[in-house]
Amino acid sequence: MYAGLQELGVANGEDLKETLTNCTEPLKAIEQFQTENGVLLPSLQYALPFLDLHGTPRLEFHQSVFDELREKLLERVSAIALEGKVEERYKKLEDLLEKSFSLVKMPSIQPVVMCVMKHLPKVPEKKLKLVMADKDLYKACAVEVKRQIWQDNQALFGDEVSPLLKQYILEKENILFSNDISFLQNFFSPSPKTRRQGEVVQKLTQMIGKNVKLYDMVLQFLRTLFLRTRNVHYCTLRAELLMSLHDLEISDICTVDPCHKFTWCLDACIREKFVDNKRARELQGFLDGVKKGQEQVLGDLSMILCDPFAINTLALSTIRHLQDLVGQDTLPRESPDLLLLLRMLSLGQGAWDMIDSQVFKEPKMEAELITRFLPLLMSFVVDDHTFTVDQKLPSEEKGPIPYPSTIPEAFTKFLQENRIACEIGLYYILHITKQRNKNAFLRLLPALVETFSDLAFSDIFLHLLTGNLTLLSDEFALEEFCTSLFDGFFLTACSRKENVHRHVLRLLLHLHHKVAPAKLESLQKALEPTKQSGEAVKELYNQLSEKLELRKPSPAEVTETPSMELPLPAVPTPASR
Repeated sequence: MYAGLQELGVANGEDLKETLTNCTEPLKAIEQFQTENGVLLPSLQYALPFLDLHGTPRLEFHQSVFDELREKLLERVSAIALEGKVEERYKKLEDLLEKSFSLVKMPSIQPVVMCVMKHLPKVPEKKLKLVMADKDLYKACAVEVKRQIWQDNQALFGDEVSPLLKQYILEKENILFSNDISFLQNFFSPSPKTRRQGEVVQKLTQMIGKNVKLYDMVLQFLRTLFLRTRNVHYCTLRAELLMSLHDLEISDICTVDPCHKFTWCLDACIREKFVDNKRARELQGFLDGVKKGQEQVLGDLSMILCDPFAINTLALSTIRHLQDLVGQDTLPRESPDLLLLLRMLSLGQGAWDMIDSQVFKEPKMEAELITRFLPLLMSFVVDDHTFTVDQKLPSEEKGPIPYPSTIPEAFTKFLQENRIACEIGLYYILHITKQRNKNAFLRLLPALVETFSDLAFSDIFLHLLTGNLTLLSDEFALEEFCTSLFDGFFLTACSRKENVHRHVLRLLLHLHHKVAPAKLESLQKALEPTKQSGEAVKELYNQLSEKLELRKPSPAEVTETPSMELPLPAVPTPASR
């Protein structure tokens, strides 16, 4: 409590204790101690007895004066940090720190010392080490001081950042597994600016400040974790962090990050959920502008493009371009904008391999993706148009054209062997589901059982699919639809992939009232958790069971129903008595 006062020649509680122990007249000793160490203001000597008459303790008075002086001092320190020449102001603060640092452990004075340190761009290393060595001091110091400690202590900075990164991933997973299923509000609904107002991004932005070294450390943490876990949400955080610093106009960092302008342009595309012609040219210019000897920047650009929000925008734009090409009678290979979208998708999907191998070269695009797969997707669009037009014709003009039910073998093969084809194929299936195109959905659904790296069973795709399926809610009453969707797709992976189990239960929690009772009963049995199932699955299953139990008629209702059919007992009338 009194740490450091003796070094400054100021008497403390220990001095008073020693004085009282060795004196013969304690009252005189106390009075002398008060005179020597009180507020040295002559006029105050007459005012203090007046306070005594009002019953105000001297401690309360001195504490009040002390608090007021401390506030004035804090204001003065902040003012010194802004006035005069840079060298002069920092010299004053350094002198003040030298005089006051011995009191840093004294709770009442500590805020002043911490304020002085906060305004110093470079706190003496010796003092930083003393702060770092004391947990309480480290906790109490401002983030501006901590930055100076962190930049030379990567492990300590890592300990501070790690819980935030875990929290970020958990928040993303909670959104993907949310019980609120809707095609209107999904994982990709929040705008980029809204997302980067999140707690984790804001805290990391504050921790980094303008410190390029700390920014580089965070990027290295994100690359390492992405490599270790393959979790694409770290790519999202990489982009959000850069754009958060961009929002604050932290030019010290934005100007040295070679991905800044590319990320800024892509961020605008993500906001619109579409890559227009003008921005496509800009993005292409950045990619073509990577000079020889600077290829390493491709690693960071690929990570930016691996962000699920970027992939979502590129894939949606690809589907839109394909539909436009059908109307224009143009082949995919003749569209520069489409080829650029594929180039960026390829770069994003190859991020992990590039960073892992440290071979910074754009992945080679397979010609068959452009010459065979995309025309195949366009043929599906044509099939839909043909069938729709045929259905609108008068009955006497209708041709005997049933909706195609078979899937070209090449389509299934592409989904299994080519990552880009698989990504685009999955987004096409999301597109037709959103269009409420049941025929097209049931036709292509079997192709999802086996896909490249099980992408059809990834959380992001299943989150979007379950949301879009709410648009086909009335179809859940049909046996054929439920058998194709649940038995033919979902249940093929439930036993080996717990995330699929969770998504199916989410869907049924939302649409159980639409499913035929017999089918619902069989699904309830098939989805029963095993001993190995996680708590999340068990919780969802219990919620579903409770909802289904509430739907069952009560025993009272069951017994009352037949009684209505019995003949009414004869009731004597007043006349028959």
